[in-house]
Amino acid sequence: MTLEEVGEHIARRLGARRASLQLSLADVASRCGVTLQQIHRYELGANSISAPMLWQLSRCLDVDVRYFFEGIEAAE
Repeated sequence: MTLEEVGEHIARRLGARRASLQLSLADVASRCGVTLQQIHRYELGANSISAPMLWQLSRCLDVDVRYFFEGIEAAE
């Protein structure tokens, strides 16, 4: 799996978690202290998510940071 594919996987997991919590982009942005546009870019995979931001997102979305990596092994 390439680094780009890992980033795309994390982006999909972010969108899936937001949807499962029935949160809007604005809700997540507000919880995490970033703009709605930034969350949108993260979910599209247009912007990479730094390690500190991934940790912050995990806290805002009430999941362990490992959540974002689940399923990567199966995708290889």
